[in-house]
Amino acid sequence: MARWDPDIYALYRRYRERPAQDLMAMLPADMAPREIWDLGCGMGEQAALLAERFPLARVRGLDSSPEMLRRARALSDQVEWIEGGIEGFAPDAPADLIFTNAALHWVNDHRMLIPRLAAALAPSGVLAVQVPVVDSLGWRGSLAEVIQVGTWAAKLANIAGAGPTASPEDYYGWLAPLCAEIDIWTTTYLHALRGEDPIVEWTMGATLRPYLDALDDGEKSLFLDAWRARLARRFPRREDGVTLFPFKRLFIVARRSAT
Repeated sequence: MARWDPDIYALYRRYRERPAQDLMAMLPADMAPREIWDLGCGMGEQAALLAERFPLARVRGLDSSPEMLRRARALSDQVEWIEGGIEGFAPDAPADLIFTNAALHWVNDHRMLIPRLAAALAPSGVLAVQVPVVDSLGWRGSLAEVIQVGTWAAKLANIAGAGPTASPEDYYGWLAPLCAEIDIWTTTYLHALRGEDPIVEWTMGATLRPYLDALDDGEKSLFLDAWRARLARRFPRREDGVTLFPFKRLFIVARRSAT
């Protein structure tokens, strides 16, 4: 799991919150959950909203980052904030709602993870997932190229980044044995970002941190310059100062069978 910088992560909060809001809007209208988990809760905004929406529920937010949880604890006392990894998630009671926004791409082996999360649901419980589509295209692909070709390659070779996202068909297949209702879709958000290096800034909060931590100051500068050059070719800044940044995300809302 990557280390996080809450201040940098919050720079693009309105862009990052939109997918979470879109996912929350698709929760079944007839839900009355009593046990709710927000996995990878970050600074806690969604967990706090879930606690407001379902005041009778016990809401817990799980995150591996103490920096993020410090912000979350200051945000709401209606949520139980727990430090821990999604890999070890084992609820003490079946969950009526497992909500996870932009977190599962940091966890390996979705073929095992997704059925395990579905199995942790109570009958008619809901699994709601939003995950960035991580592939070899776009900015993540250009970052991978820079990691591999520079003098820093040996230092960065064993650093675990975000894992690849499976296909919608795979997720459906993993969920189908347990879930009676499965809704899966993708959305590409076209972010209009301003600034000299908005994509670099976007990733400074988490994605870049383990790589930069492994390099000395001189290497960091060269590494970032090399990536900026590739980004400038793939995502050129427009004459109006805007950098268009397409970001594809995958959504799942799956309801476990009633029996």
